[in-house]
Formats: sequence, structure tokens, C-alpha cells
Amino acid sequence: MAAIYFISDIHIGLQDEKSEQRKLDNLERLFAIIKAEGRSLYMLGDIFDYWMEFRHLIPKGFSRFICLLSDLVSHNIEVVYFAGNHDFYLGRFFDDELGIKTMYGMHERVFEGRKFLLAHGDGLGKGDIGYKLFARFVRNRFNLSLLELHPDLAIGLMKGLSRLSRDHKHVDHVFEVDRLLNFAESLAAEREFDYFVCGHNHVPGITDLSVLPCRYINLGSWIEDSLPYGVFNNGAFELKKL
Repeated sequence: MAAIYFISDIHIGLQDEKSEQRKLDNLERLFAIIKAEGRSLYMLGDIFDYWMEFRHLIPKGFSRFICLLSDLVSHNIEVVYFAGNHDFYLGRFFDDELGIKTMYGMHERVFEGRKFLLAHGDGLGKGDIGYKLFARFVRNRFNLSLLELHPDLAIGLMKGLSRLSRDHKHVDHVFEVDRLLNFAESLAAEREFDYFVCGHNHVPGITDLSVLPCRYINLGSWIEDSLPYGVFNNGAFELKKL
């Protein structure tokens, strides 16, 4: 059976031009593998360092990545995009123009008889009150309509909030790692699943939870050079590096 792939925290648009081109080259390599061996790609948030969609336009600077996604879909690869805290508002562009399913929050999927809980990780568990309030504000329909009045100002604001979010994460790094792991542990005590898969804190790894066979998986980040991604095939999940 064809494999299912997972990535998160690519943060396209964050780094200098040379680093961004190298990042896109590596994504193109990964997508070639997925087209040859996969059937689905789940992107678990913060794919862009900022994304703010409007009714009649999309932000410039991401055309090559959008073309890579479109090519993936044209090769009959299912692509699902979970919004993260840097994906401020996804709108309908990905669904309607590219055929990519967009989702918010945490969702359950079953692959090869294994139950997955999938999420970016932002706003889950105890704490993170500031972000929870921010997400309600920025994704409110009325507030979105105000931001649409001047897209250049809105995108500038989103860039600033993106930097603020990243700085906050560095300050609370240990808290963020423990928060998601503790959240997965609390889930394991309440419901049955095999894998809780997320991103958000940029710390890749697979951890057995206290209630077996539940496992916590963090996909890590592409900001550094390790280029991690997840693969589920033949009943087993692996974290790999490109």
C-alpha cells in the first residue's frame, strides 16, 4: 500500500532568499518521492511563516511552492493542510483552486486500521491563553473584513505577529515541549488512539505514552537543515530526514 507522508513547520518566507530557494529545492525533492511512493500528504501547520488570504487576492512570494502543491495534486496525491498559528487564515484558495483540503484544530483519521489524532499543536492543553485569544480575534469574520480593507497593511501586521509568536515560543520553549507531550498523555487517558501527530514546538521525536500503544510524534521544523518528515506505511510510523 502506498505511504502517507507528514510535514509541518516549513515556515516558507521566514529566511533569506538563498535559504528559501534551498528549502523549496528540498521540498521539490520530497514531493518527487511522494509522487513516486505515496498516496497522501498531511501538512500539519506553519507551512508558511505568515499567510493571510483575502477574497480577491493571495500574498505574493509563494508562487513556486503553490505550483509544487498543484503538481502534487495533479499526480493524484491527496493533500490535507492543517492551519497552524502562522497560517492566520486559509480562506478558500487551497480548497477551490488547488483541490487541497484545509482544516483547523484537531481531527481523527484511520490509516491501515491505526487511529491517528492530527493537529498542529497550537492552543492545545493548558496555558497558551494569549494565542487562544489571538486565534479567535484574527479568524473572526468581522475582523477579517476589516483587515481586507487594506491588504498591504494586513500582511504587514501578520508579519509582525508572526515574529512576535516566534519570539514568544523561544521564551517558553521547555513549556511548549512539555505542554504538547502532557496534552497527548491526557488524551491517552481519555480516548483510544495509536498516534498523536503534531508540530508547533520544532522538536522532532517519537515518544511512547504511558497508555500503550499510544505514541506522541512531533514532526519538527524545516528552519534548520535536518529536514524531518513522517512516513506511515505497512502499519508503522517513521520519522525520516530528507
